[in-house]
Amino acid sequence: MSDVSEARPPVVTPVRVVIALCLVAPFVAMLWVGSYAKTDPAFGGIPFFYWYQMLWVLISTALTMTAYKLWQRDQRARASQKGGASE
Repeated sequence: MSDVSEARPPVVTPVRVVIALCLVAPFVAMLWVGSYAKTDPAFGGIPFFYWYQMLWVLISTALTMTAYKLWQRDQRARASQKGGASE
């Protein structure tokens, strides 16, 4: 049985909301096809439709990396709170 006086950190925190937004943003951007279903402006002869999607590959990588680092930091903070509370 767990002690009732033991306080648990909240499940939904601002950091976790940022993590979720980082992970959801690429899906929303790619599912909203009407925003990029066009040929102009071309970049180096490549139609907008293609280079926009390739740009999102890089953006998605950066956002996923950011979410991962934030998650690691959040988990370390929770572990230190849990360890600090029991000592």
